[in-house]
Amino acid sequence: MKKEIHPAYHQESAVACSCGEKFVVGSTMPKIDVEICSSCHPFFTGEEKVLDQGGRVERFKKRASATAPTKKK
Repeated sequence: MKKEIHPAYHQESAVACSCGEKFVVGSTMPKIDVEICSSCHPFFTGEEKVLDQGGRVERFKKRASATAPTKKK
């Protein structure tokens, strides 16, 4: 490997999640801020969590209901 081109590796990088969870990992960044971690991610918790930004969920539901096929009688 070439010298002087690789970033410094930090054995104990502090990670802080928006849910309040804090843990330590190895990384090239000394401090990492994340929005979602394994403590609050729906896959790991089994709970559904909808992050609605600017009405995107409502707009999607509106479009999905408009294109839903109608039932035949």
